[in-house]
Amino acid sequence: MAELVDALDLGSSGATRESSSLSFRTNPRGGGVSRRRPFAVSGVGMQVSVENVGKLERKLTVRFPAEQLESQVRERIVQMGRSARLKGFRPGKVPAKVIEQRFGAQIRGEALSDLIGSTFREAVAKENLRPVAPPSIDTTGTPEGGEIAYTATFEVLPDLGGVDVSALEIERVVAEVTEADVDAMIETLRQQRRSFEAVERPSQAGDLVLFEYAAQTADRRWPEQGLERAGSVLGGGTLFKEFDAALTGQAVGAELEVDVAFPAEFRNADLAGKLARVTLKITKVQAPKVPELNADFIRLFGIKDGTVESFRKEVRANLERELGNALLGRLKNEVAGKLAATRPDLEVPRVMVQAEAEAIVRATLPQGAPLPPEALAAAEPLARRRVIASLLIGEIARQNQLRVDGRRVTELLNAIASTYEEPHKVIELYNADPQLMNGLQNRVLEDQVAEWVAEHARTTEKRLSFDEVMRPNQAA
Repeated sequence: MAELVDALDLGSSGATRESSSLSFRTNPRGGGVSRRRPFAVSGVGMQVSVENVGKLERKLTVRFPAEQLESQVRERIVQMGRSARLKGFRPGKVPAKVIEQRFGAQIRGEALSDLIGSTFREAVAKENLRPVAPPSIDTTGTPEGGEIAYTATFEVLPDLGGVDVSALEIERVVAEVTEADVDAMIETLRQQRRSFEAVERPSQAGDLVLFEYAAQTADRRWPEQGLERAGSVLGGGTLFKEFDAALTGQAVGAELEVDVAFPAEFRNADLAGKLARVTLKITKVQAPKVPELNADFIRLFGIKDGTVESFRKEVRANLERELGNALLGRLKNEVAGKLAATRPDLEVPRVMVQAEAEAIVRATLPQGAPLPPEALAAAEPLARRRVIASLLIGEIARQNQLRVDGRRVTELLNAIASTYEEPHKVIELYNADPQLMNGLQNRVLEDQVAEWVAEHARTTEKRLSFDEVMRPNQAA
């Protein structure tokens, strides 16, 4: 029953949610260690028993008087009768019998879902159980001996005990934004807004070269007839080095041939991974024209006074924000990896590992693409380490009473919103969506835990430059 998913909102940091529905089983699982202790929840006569059916899997069996359901059904029928609009009846005057005939099954299903949701939440609280996802519910929904029974099967968080981080060796990367970094970013912004003008001289690095070409492999010509047209900024990395080398030093009208080994990932499948003889003809050479650093250029970035001083201040603020996020991301990865390494054999909920593996694989595929089983299996070791780290991070927050810093949540939301054309709409969206806001709060709490661990562990600092942090591959 779909309503049950919403009724059992058990999401927690790092936990996943599964769809659950009312289903029917005549042969419940046996085995395991069972501890049965009846107590009253949500009404007199409620009976609950807990059975361990695995290291982390639990099965609750709950029985409650059928009259509780019937009472709710009657109440809902009366309420609907006061608001329902049915042809042939005045508003608010629809007889209960008519409501029951038309909507009885729906009302009964919703009432049963609500009862199961409320009794389940109270039962797990009484038993000190910590489910990681909504349960799988099995019930006939039919009274037997004056009672309605259901079983709820679910996984629980493992008992992590105390998490001591004092012996962890953490490497914390530190860096700062220098004036040279601001200069480099301003130059990058100028280059991004450059224009190109035709020149008569031979091409050189930085020029935009337009050309026509054809490629002959061992088994075919591409294209089959005529020539393809393309363009590239020399030295910009848009083409591989053989093309760049061949096009450099050439004037308009030059024709040449070059042997090219096309990389396996080349976008044209007919040429990818093949050796070809390429014929080239230069059709245009254009030199870059970089805009001056003046008030007109500066105002393009929303700096109203158009001064270099204000522009540099804004550029520095953006770079410091990006650097701060990158440094915190590195710290979180460092802390998560070191924490996971302390409990490599920790038993973790299967549902969490599966969800994390799916997220890892889904990030590498086009939206809506099916998840290959072999890719999911390959992602499981990484997914498991991430789940272990997530559980330990959550436990550190719980044991040390770390609470989400509302100020940091607001700052993060404002930073995210600032990257959109209408920031206020993004902020409104987050504030109106509990799931989005919960994700934001979890992210902030993870940041806080990483910083707390760094403060209480054996932490050493490693100083890097801005480029080494932000562009590690290029810096290397």
